[in-house]
Amino acid sequence: MLKQMVKVITIAMAIAMSAAVCIAADAPFPNLAPKELVVKRGFTKEATSCIECHAKKTPGIIENWKMGKMAHATVSCYDCHVVEKTSPMASQCEGIKGTEIYISPMVSSKTCSRCHPQEVEQFLKSGHAKLAGAPVIDNKQFQKLMYYYEGGVFMGVKEGSLPSIASRASGCQVCHGTKVELGPDNKPTKLTWPGGIGTRYPDGSIGTCTVCHTRHQFSIEEARKPEACGACHLGPDHPQKEIYDESKHGQFYGAHGESWKWDSAPDTWQPGDYEAPTCAVCHMSGIGELNTTHNVNERLKWDLMHKTSVIRSGERGDGEKGDKLMRKVCANCHGKTHTDTQRKLLDGAVELYNAYWAGAEKMKKELTEKGLLLKDDPWNDGFQELEYYLWHHAGRRARHGTAMNGPDYSHWHGFFQVFQIYKDMEKLYEYRIKNNKIEELSHVMSTGPI
Repeated sequence: MLKQMVKVITIAMAIAMSAAVCIAADAPFPNLAPKELVVKRGFTKEATSCIECHAKKTPGIIENWKMGKMAHATVSCYDCHVVEKTSPMASQCEGIKGTEIYISPMVSSKTCSRCHPQEVEQFLKSGHAKLAGAPVIDNKQFQKLMYYYEGGVFMGVKEGSLPSIASRASGCQVCHGTKVELGPDNKPTKLTWPGGIGTRYPDGSIGTCTVCHTRHQFSIEEARKPEACGACHLGPDHPQKEIYDESKHGQFYGAHGESWKWDSAPDTWQPGDYEAPTCAVCHMSGIGELNTTHNVNERLKWDLMHKTSVIRSGERGDGEKGDKLMRKVCANCHGKTHTDTQRKLLDGAVELYNAYWAGAEKMKKELTEKGLLLKDDPWNDGFQELEYYLWHHAGRRARHGTAMNGPDYSHWHGFFQVFQIYKDMEKLYEYRIKNNKIEELSHVMSTGPI
C-alpha cells in the first residue's frame, strides 16, 4: 500500500514538473531577470582616505557615524560632503589640497535628496523649510529686534560687530536658520553657519535635515522621540515640548517610553510599538491608513502662531484637509466622541483668543489715529509691549496648550495671563484717550509675563 502511494505521488510530481516546463517554454513574456547580480561592498579609495584621516583628527564624528545606518549602507563622508569644483561652497581641507576633490562642510537637504527624494520634497513644502527661515532672513522688524535692540546697537555696540550678531547666531538662527554668507575661501563667515532647519545655502538649497536626524548617526529613533522636537519647540512663546510632557501622552512616554520599539521601518511604526503618540506620531509618522510624511503642515487645521488664528491655506497647508487627517491619527486610539470633543475645544479656544486680539487691535487703531502710540520705539511703549506678549507668549500658550491637552499652559500660562494683559492694555488705552497723551511712566515694569 505504501509503495503504491509513493508511486502515485512520484507520478504526480513528474506531471507537475513537466507542465511547469511546458508553461515556461510557451510563456508569452521573456525572463527579464538579470543573469548576474553584482553586489559591491566596501569604500572607494577616496572615501577610505577621508575615514582614516577623520578617525585620527575627529574620532568622535567617525565613532558616531559607525553606529548609524549610513555606515552600514556604506555611505561615507565622501558621498555627502564632496561637491563640484564650481559649487559656491567648494573648498579643500588639508587632506585633499592640490587634488581635484572639493568638499563643503555644509550639507543641505539637496544632498539628502539624492537618496531621499520623497522625504525632501515633502519637507520643502512644510513650515520647516523656507517658512522657518523667513523671520530671521526676510522680516525687517525681526532683524531690527535681533541687531539694533538685542545686539545692543541702540546703546552703542558697533553695528555688524561680533557682539551685535551674537544674539542672532546663538539664539534665533539655531532654530530658524539663516542665510549662509561665505568668505573668500568659500567657507561660512559672520557666524551664519551652522544654522537651524530653515537655513538657506549659497547654492540655492534650503533646509538642514540634521536638525532632527543629528549628524553623524542620523538616527530615526532619535527623530521619533519628543526630545528631538524639544530642541526648538519649547520656551515661553511656543512650549510644545513642555505641554507634551504635561499631557497624558507625555505622561505615558515618561513612564514607559524606554521600553517602546523605536526602530521599526517607516510606515510600519504603529500603535503597539508605542503606547501613546509622540510629536512624530501625530504630525509625521505613518499610522493606520496614513503614510509617513515630512510635511509637518499636512495634519494641521489652525495656524496657532500668528496674531490672528485662521484655518491654514496656501503655503501654510490645507487646514480643512489637515483636520480630517489629524482625526484619522486620533482614531487609532480614541473614539469619535472623544476626538470630536477635543477638536471642538480647540475651535472654541481659537475663537476666544481671536476675540481678545480683535479687541486689542481695535484699541490700537484708535490710539494710532489719535497719535497716542510711540512710533519710533515700540519697545518703550507699554501698550505695544503688552500687545506683543498678548500674542507672542500668553496667546500662543493658550492655543497650543488647548491643542495638545496641556491644561496648565492653556489656563495659567495661557488665558489667565491673556485676560490680565488685556486689562492692563485697557487701562493704558483709557488713560491715553482721557488725557490725550501717553503716560510718562508706564506701569509695565518688567519684560512682561513669562
